[in-house]
Amino acid sequence: MRIADRYHVEGGKEKITLVPETLDDLWHLNYVLEPGDLVGGDTHRRVRRDDEQLRDSGGEREHMYVTLDVDETEFARFANRLRVSGTIEDCSREDQLGFHHTLNVEGNEELEITKHWKPDQLDRLDEAVEATETADVAVATVEEGAAHVHTVAQYGAEERVALTGPTGKGEFARGRDELFAELTQVLKRMDVDAIILAGPGFTKQDALDYIEENAPDVADLITVVNTSAVGDRGVHEVLKRGAVEDVQAETRIAREAELIDDLMTEIGQGAKAAYGVEEVQKAVDYGAVETLLVVDERLRLERAGEGEWDVDANTLLETVDQKGGDVVVFSHEFDPGEQLANLGGIAAILRYRLE
Repeated sequence: MRIADRYHVEGGKEKITLVPETLDDLWHLNYVLEPGDLVGGDTHRRVRRDDEQLRDSGGEREHMYVTLDVDETEFARFANRLRVSGTIEDCSREDQLGFHHTLNVEGNEELEITKHWKPDQLDRLDEAVEATETADVAVATVEEGAAHVHTVAQYGAEERVALTGPTGKGEFARGRDELFAELTQVLKRMDVDAIILAGPGFTKQDALDYIEENAPDVADLITVVNTSAVGDRGVHEVLKRGAVEDVQAETRIAREAELIDDLMTEIGQGAKAAYGVEEVQKAVDYGAVETLLVVDERLRLERAGEGEWDVDANTLLETVDQKGGDVVVFSHEFDPGEQLANLGGIAAILRYRLE
Protein backbone atom coordinates (compact mmCIF):
# COMPACT_ATOMS: atom_id res chain seq x y z
CA MET A 1 0.00 0.00 0.00
CA ARG A 2 1.21 3.49 -0.80
CA ILE A 3 -0.27 6.62 0.81
CA ALA A 4 -0.19 9.49 -1.69
CA ASP A 5 -1.90 12.21 0.35
CA ARG A 6 -4.03 12.79 3.42
CA TYR A 7 -5.76 15.81 4.92
CA HIS A 8 -8.74 16.69 7.11
CA VAL A 9 -11.99 17.82 5.54
CA GLU A 10 -15.28 19.21 6.85
CA GLY A 11 -17.23 17.29 9.45
CA GLY A 12 -14.21 15.86 11.23
CA LYS A 13 -13.50 13.44 8.39
CA GLU A 14 -10.14 12.74 6.80
CA LYS A 15 -9.49 12.16 3.12
CA ILE A 16 -6.71 9.68 2.37
CA THR A 17 -5.48 9.12 -1.16
CA LEU A 18 -3.88 5.70 -1.45
CA VAL A 19 -2.71 3.15 -4.00
CA PRO A 20 -3.30 -0.54 -3.23
CA GLU A 21 -0.45 -2.53 -4.75
CA THR A 22 -1.19 -6.14 -3.83
CA LEU A 23 -4.05 -8.56 -3.27
CA ASP A 24 -3.37 -8.22 0.46
CA ASP A 25 -3.92 -4.46 0.17
CA LEU A 26 -7.34 -5.02 -1.40
CA TRP A 27 -8.17 -7.46 1.39
CA HIS A 28 -7.25 -4.83 3.99
CA LEU A 29 -9.45 -2.23 2.26
CA ASN A 30 -12.41 -4.60 2.33
CA TYR A 31 -12.34 -4.37 6.13
CA VAL A 32 -11.64 -0.63 6.22
CA LEU A 33 -14.51 0.56 4.03
CA GLU A 34 -17.99 0.95 5.53
CA PRO A 35 -21.43 2.07 4.33
CA GLY A 36 -21.54 5.85 4.10
CA ASP A 37 -17.85 6.26 3.27
CA LEU A 38 -16.98 8.25 0.15
CA VAL A 39 -14.69 6.48 -2.33
CA GLY A 40 -13.45 8.14 -5.50
CA GLY A 41 -11.68 6.51 -8.43
CA ASP A 42 -11.38 6.18 -12.18
CA THR A 43 -13.89 3.91 -13.87
CA HIS A 44 -15.74 3.14 -17.08
CA ARG A 45 -19.51 3.44 -17.24
CA ARG A 46 -21.98 2.67 -19.99
CA VAL A 47 -23.75 5.89 -20.98
CA ARG A 48 -26.76 6.21 -23.28
CA ARG A 49 -26.77 9.00 -25.84
CA ASP A 50 -29.47 10.31 -28.09
CA ASP A 51 -27.70 8.83 -31.10
CA GLU A 52 -30.09 6.27 -32.64
CA GLN A 53 -27.23 3.93 -33.50
CA LEU A 54 -26.29 3.59 -29.85
CA ARG A 55 -29.73 3.00 -28.39
CA ASP A 56 -29.93 -0.59 -29.57
CA SER A 57 -26.51 -1.38 -28.11
CA GLY A 58 -27.42 0.09 -24.72
CA GLY A 59 -24.90 2.91 -24.93
CA GLU A 60 -21.13 3.09 -25.03
CA ARG A 61 -18.61 2.82 -22.20
CA GLU A 62 -16.98 6.08 -21.19
CA HIS A 63 -14.03 6.77 -18.91
CA MET A 64 -14.92 9.00 -15.97
CA TYR A 65 -14.00 9.79 -12.38
CA VAL A 66 -16.71 9.02 -9.82
CA THR A 67 -17.10 9.35 -6.08
CA LEU A 68 -19.41 6.77 -4.53
CA ASP A 69 -21.41 6.90 -1.34
CA VAL A 70 -20.58 3.31 -0.37
CA ASP A 71 -23.32 0.72 0.13
CA GLU A 72 -21.22 -2.43 0.25
CA THR A 73 -17.88 -3.99 -0.70
CA GLU A 74 -16.92 -7.44 -1.91
CA PHE A 75 -13.42 -8.87 -1.98
CA ALA A 76 -13.15 -11.04 -5.11
CA ARG A 77 -10.01 -12.98 -4.26
CA PHE A 78 -9.86 -15.09 -7.40
CA ALA A 79 -10.58 -12.11 -9.67
CA ASN A 80 -7.84 -10.08 -7.94
CA ARG A 81 -10.15 -7.16 -7.33
CA LEU A 82 -12.24 -5.34 -4.75
CA ARG A 83 -15.79 -4.39 -5.76
CA VAL A 84 -17.00 -1.15 -4.18
CA SER A 85 -20.69 -0.44 -4.84
CA GLY A 86 -22.75 2.63 -4.06
CA THR A 87 -24.54 5.71 -5.32
CA ILE A 88 -22.66 8.24 -7.44
CA GLU A 89 -22.19 11.29 -5.19
CA ASP A 90 -19.87 13.21 -7.50
CA CYS A 91 -18.86 12.63 -11.10
CA SER A 92 -17.13 14.22 -14.07
CA ARG A 93 -20.55 13.88 -15.80
CA GLU A 94 -23.33 15.54 -13.81
CA ASP A 95 -26.04 13.53 -15.59
CA GLN A 96 -24.76 10.40 -13.82
CA LEU A 97 -25.30 11.69 -10.27
CA GLY A 98 -27.57 9.53 -8.13
CA PHE A 99 -27.13 6.40 -10.20
CA HIS A 100 -25.83 3.16 -8.70
CA HIS A 101 -22.34 2.08 -9.78
CA THR A 102 -19.61 -0.39 -8.87
CA LEU A 103 -15.90 0.40 -8.84
CA ASN A 104 -13.79 -2.64 -9.69
CA VAL A 105 -10.58 -1.80 -7.83
CA GLU A 106 -7.42 -3.61 -8.86
CA GLY A 107 -3.75 -3.17 -7.99
CA ASN A 108 -2.01 0.17 -8.62
CA GLU A 109 -5.25 2.14 -9.00
CA GLU A 110 -5.45 5.34 -6.97
CA LEU A 111 -8.40 5.77 -4.60
CA GLU A 112 -9.63 8.69 -2.52
CA ILE A 113 -11.34 7.59 0.70
CA THR A 114 -13.14 10.12 2.87
CA LYS A 115 -14.51 8.93 6.21
CA HIS A 116 -14.31 9.07 9.98
CA TRP A 117 -11.25 6.86 10.39
CA LYS A 118 -11.11 4.63 13.45
CA PRO A 119 -7.80 3.80 15.16
CA ASP A 120 -7.79 0.13 14.18
CA GLN A 121 -8.53 1.06 10.55
CA LEU A 122 -5.57 3.43 10.48
CA ASP A 123 -3.48 0.69 12.09
CA ARG A 124 -4.54 -1.64 9.28
CA LEU A 125 -3.43 0.92 6.69
CA ASP A 126 -0.09 1.33 8.48
CA GLU A 127 0.33 -2.44 8.46
CA ALA A 128 -0.29 -2.56 4.71
CA VAL A 129 2.13 0.31 4.07
CA GLU A 130 4.80 -1.32 6.23
CA ALA A 131 4.38 -4.61 4.37
CA THR A 132 5.08 -2.78 1.12
CA GLU A 133 8.13 -0.94 2.39
CA THR A 134 9.72 -3.80 4.34
CA ALA A 135 11.03 -6.99 2.81
CA ASP A 136 9.88 -9.54 5.37
CA VAL A 137 10.76 -12.66 3.37
CA ALA A 138 14.21 -13.73 2.19
CA VAL A 139 14.90 -16.36 -0.45
CA ALA A 140 18.20 -18.24 -0.20
CA THR A 141 19.03 -20.43 -3.20
CA VAL A 142 21.84 -22.96 -2.85
CA GLU A 143 23.68 -25.39 -5.09
CA GLU A 144 27.16 -26.92 -4.98
CA GLY A 145 29.66 -24.07 -4.89
CA ALA A 146 27.20 -21.16 -4.78
CA ALA A 147 24.56 -19.49 -2.67
CA HIS A 148 22.45 -16.42 -3.33
CA VAL A 149 20.25 -14.43 -0.96
CA HIS A 150 17.41 -12.23 -2.22
CA THR A 151 14.93 -10.10 -0.34
CA VAL A 152 11.36 -10.13 -1.60
CA ALA A 153 9.19 -7.04 -1.74
CA GLN A 154 5.59 -6.86 -2.93
CA TYR A 155 6.77 -6.74 -6.51
CA GLY A 156 9.94 -8.56 -7.54
CA ALA A 157 13.10 -9.47 -5.66
CA GLU A 158 16.53 -7.96 -5.14
CA GLU A 159 19.78 -9.88 -4.75
CA ARG A 160 21.58 -8.96 -1.54
CA VAL A 161 24.45 -11.44 -1.43
CA ALA A 162 26.15 -13.90 -3.81
CA LEU A 163 28.51 -16.44 -2.24
CA THR A 164 30.86 -18.93 -3.89
CA GLY A 165 32.79 -21.90 -2.54
CA PRO A 166 34.29 -25.31 -3.41
CA THR A 167 32.12 -28.00 -4.94
CA GLY A 168 31.67 -31.63 -3.99
CA LYS A 169 32.01 -33.54 -0.73
CA GLY A 170 34.81 -35.60 0.80
CA GLU A 171 37.99 -33.54 0.81
CA PHE A 172 35.92 -30.45 0.01
CA ALA A 173 33.60 -30.92 2.99
CA ARG A 174 35.38 -28.22 4.99
CA GLY A 175 34.92 -25.84 2.07
CA ARG A 176 31.20 -26.64 1.89
CA ASP A 177 30.89 -25.95 5.60
CA GLU A 178 32.61 -22.60 5.08
CA LEU A 179 30.05 -21.73 2.41
CA PHE A 180 27.19 -22.83 4.68
CA ALA A 181 28.72 -20.83 7.56
CA GLU A 182 28.84 -17.69 5.43
CA LEU A 183 25.24 -18.25 4.35
CA THR A 184 24.18 -18.77 7.96
CA GLN A 185 25.81 -15.50 9.04
CA VAL A 186 24.09 -13.63 6.22
CA LEU A 187 20.70 -15.07 7.19
CA LYS A 188 21.25 -14.26 10.86
CA ARG A 189 21.67 -10.60 9.92
CA MET A 190 18.48 -10.51 7.86
CA ASP A 191 15.57 -8.69 9.50
CA VAL A 192 12.86 -10.95 8.09
CA ASP A 193 9.94 -13.00 9.36
CA ALA A 194 10.52 -15.99 7.08
CA ILE A 195 13.18 -17.55 4.87
CA ILE A 196 12.66 -19.77 1.86
CA LEU A 197 15.60 -22.11 1.21
CA ALA A 198 15.53 -23.36 -2.37
CA GLY A 199 17.64 -25.01 -5.03
CA PRO A 200 18.17 -28.23 -7.00
CA GLY A 201 19.35 -31.55 -5.57
CA PHE A 202 20.34 -32.27 -1.97
CA THR A 203 22.67 -29.33 -1.27
CA LYS A 204 19.89 -27.23 0.25
CA GLN A 205 19.13 -30.01 2.72
CA ASP A 206 22.81 -30.19 3.71
CA ALA A 207 22.73 -26.41 4.18
CA LEU A 208 19.59 -26.71 6.32
CA ASP A 209 21.24 -29.42 8.47
CA TYR A 210 24.18 -27.07 9.07
CA ILE A 211 21.89 -24.15 9.94
CA GLU A 212 19.78 -26.29 12.30
CA GLU A 213 22.94 -27.30 14.18
CA ASN A 214 24.57 -23.88 14.32
CA ALA A 215 21.70 -21.39 14.26
CA PRO A 216 18.44 -23.05 15.35
CA ASP A 217 16.65 -19.70 15.62
CA VAL A 218 17.32 -19.09 11.94
CA ALA A 219 16.29 -22.64 11.05
CA ASP A 220 12.89 -22.04 12.67
CA LEU A 221 12.18 -19.41 9.99
CA ILE A 222 13.04 -21.68 7.05
CA THR A 223 10.72 -23.33 4.54
CA VAL A 224 12.34 -25.58 1.91
CA VAL A 225 11.27 -25.42 -1.73
CA ASN A 226 12.60 -27.39 -4.70
CA THR A 227 13.75 -25.40 -7.74
CA SER A 228 15.71 -26.34 -10.83
CA ALA A 229 18.02 -23.32 -10.60
CA VAL A 230 19.53 -20.81 -8.18
CA GLY A 231 19.98 -17.04 -8.28
CA ASP A 232 17.46 -14.95 -10.19
CA ARG A 233 16.03 -17.97 -12.03
CA GLY A 234 15.56 -19.87 -8.80
CA VAL A 235 13.80 -16.94 -7.14
CA HIS A 236 11.57 -16.61 -10.20
CA GLU A 237 10.51 -20.24 -9.72
CA VAL A 238 9.78 -19.59 -6.04
CA LEU A 239 7.65 -16.56 -6.87
CA LYS A 240 5.86 -18.30 -9.72
CA ARG A 241 4.79 -21.14 -7.43
CA GLY A 242 3.32 -18.70 -4.90
CA ALA A 243 5.67 -19.93 -2.17
CA VAL A 244 6.27 -16.41 -0.82
CA GLU A 245 2.54 -15.73 -0.47
CA ASP A 246 2.10 -19.09 1.26
CA VAL A 247 4.88 -18.31 3.74
CA GLN A 248 3.51 -14.83 4.43
CA ALA A 249 0.07 -16.29 5.12
CA GLU A 250 1.60 -18.92 7.40
CA THR A 251 3.53 -16.21 9.25
CA ARG A 252 0.34 -14.21 9.81
CA ILE A 253 -1.47 -17.35 10.95
CA ALA A 254 1.40 -18.18 13.31
CA ARG A 255 1.13 -14.77 15.00
CA GLU A 256 -2.61 -15.15 15.45
CA ALA A 257 -2.22 -18.76 16.60
CA GLU A 258 0.25 -17.71 19.29
CA LEU A 259 -2.24 -15.18 20.66
CA ILE A 260 -5.05 -17.75 20.61
CA ASP A 261 -2.84 -20.25 22.44
CA ASP A 262 -2.04 -17.62 25.09
CA LEU A 263 -5.75 -16.85 25.42
CA MET A 264 -6.76 -20.50 25.76
CA THR A 265 -4.05 -21.07 28.36
CA GLU A 266 -5.39 -18.19 30.44
CA ILE A 267 -8.96 -19.41 30.03
CA GLY A 268 -7.93 -22.93 31.06
CA GLN A 269 -6.33 -21.56 34.21
CA GLY A 270 -9.32 -19.35 34.95
CA ALA A 271 -6.88 -16.49 35.03
CA LYS A 272 -6.25 -13.36 32.97
CA ALA A 273 -8.77 -13.74 30.14
CA ALA A 274 -12.24 -12.67 29.07
CA TYR A 275 -14.34 -13.77 26.12
CA GLY A 276 -17.73 -12.87 24.75
CA VAL A 277 -18.74 -9.24 24.39
CA GLU A 278 -20.25 -8.88 27.89
CA GLU A 279 -17.16 -10.16 29.70
CA VAL A 280 -14.85 -8.19 27.42
CA GLN A 281 -16.86 -5.00 27.98
CA LYS A 282 -16.51 -5.49 31.74
CA ALA A 283 -12.73 -5.90 31.38
CA VAL A 284 -12.55 -2.80 29.17
CA ASP A 285 -14.47 -0.76 31.75
CA TYR A 286 -11.91 -1.78 34.38
CA GLY A 287 -9.01 -0.88 32.09
CA ALA A 288 -7.77 -4.46 32.41
CA VAL A 289 -7.36 -5.31 28.72
CA GLU A 290 -3.78 -5.86 27.59
CA THR A 291 -4.66 -7.30 24.14
CA LEU A 292 -8.10 -7.28 22.55
CA LEU A 293 -8.73 -9.99 19.95
CA VAL A 294 -11.61 -9.54 17.51
CA VAL A 295 -12.60 -11.30 14.27
CA ASP A 296 -12.70 -9.04 11.22
CA GLU A 297 -16.04 -10.33 9.93
CA ARG A 298 -17.72 -9.90 13.32
CA LEU A 299 -16.33 -6.38 13.63
CA ARG A 300 -17.56 -5.52 10.17
CA LEU A 301 -21.10 -6.75 10.92
CA GLU A 302 -21.26 -4.84 14.19
CA ARG A 303 -20.10 -1.63 12.54
CA ALA A 304 -22.69 -2.04 9.80
CA GLY A 305 -25.45 -2.39 12.39
CA GLU A 306 -26.07 -6.01 11.41
CA GLY A 307 -24.58 -7.63 14.50
CA GLU A 308 -25.93 -8.78 17.86
CA TRP A 309 -23.79 -6.93 20.39
CA ASP A 310 -25.44 -4.62 22.89
CA VAL A 311 -22.36 -2.38 22.91
CA ASP A 312 -20.95 -0.08 20.25
CA ALA A 313 -17.99 -1.78 18.57
CA ASN A 314 -16.20 1.47 17.76
CA THR A 315 -16.48 2.77 21.31
CA LEU A 316 -15.21 -0.56 22.64
CA LEU A 317 -12.08 -0.53 20.47
CA GLU A 318 -11.41 3.16 21.03
CA THR A 319 -11.62 2.69 24.81
CA VAL A 320 -9.09 -0.16 24.70
CA ASP A 321 -6.75 2.03 22.68
CA GLN A 322 -7.18 5.02 25.02
CA LYS A 323 -6.40 2.86 28.05
CA GLY A 324 -3.16 1.55 26.52
CA GLY A 325 -4.32 -1.83 25.26
CA ASP A 326 -3.50 -3.40 21.90
CA VAL A 327 -6.16 -4.34 19.35
CA VAL A 328 -5.52 -7.30 17.03
CA VAL A 329 -8.03 -7.97 14.25
CA PHE A 330 -8.05 -11.66 13.24
CA SER A 331 -8.86 -12.97 9.78
CA HIS A 332 -11.98 -15.14 9.79
CA GLU A 333 -10.45 -17.20 6.98
CA PHE A 334 -7.80 -18.88 9.14
CA ASP A 335 -8.10 -21.41 11.97
CA PRO A 336 -7.21 -18.95 14.79
CA GLY A 337 -9.98 -16.66 13.58
CA GLU A 338 -12.42 -19.57 13.54
CA GLN A 339 -11.46 -20.44 17.12
CA LEU A 340 -12.03 -16.85 18.17
CA ALA A 341 -15.38 -16.81 16.34
CA ASN A 342 -16.45 -19.78 18.45
CA LEU A 343 -15.80 -17.66 21.55
CA GLY A 344 -18.20 -14.99 20.33
CA GLY A 345 -15.84 -13.26 17.93
CA ILE A 346 -14.16 -11.22 20.64
CA ALA A 347 -11.87 -11.95 23.59
CA ALA A 348 -9.16 -10.30 25.65
CA ILE A 349 -5.92 -11.19 27.34
CA LEU A 350 -5.91 -9.20 30.60
CA ARG A 351 -3.31 -7.38 32.64
CA TYR A 352 -4.71 -8.88 35.82
CA ARG A 353 -7.42 -11.27 36.89
CA LEU A 354 -10.93 -9.96 37.42
CA GLU A 355 -12.95 -11.37 40.31
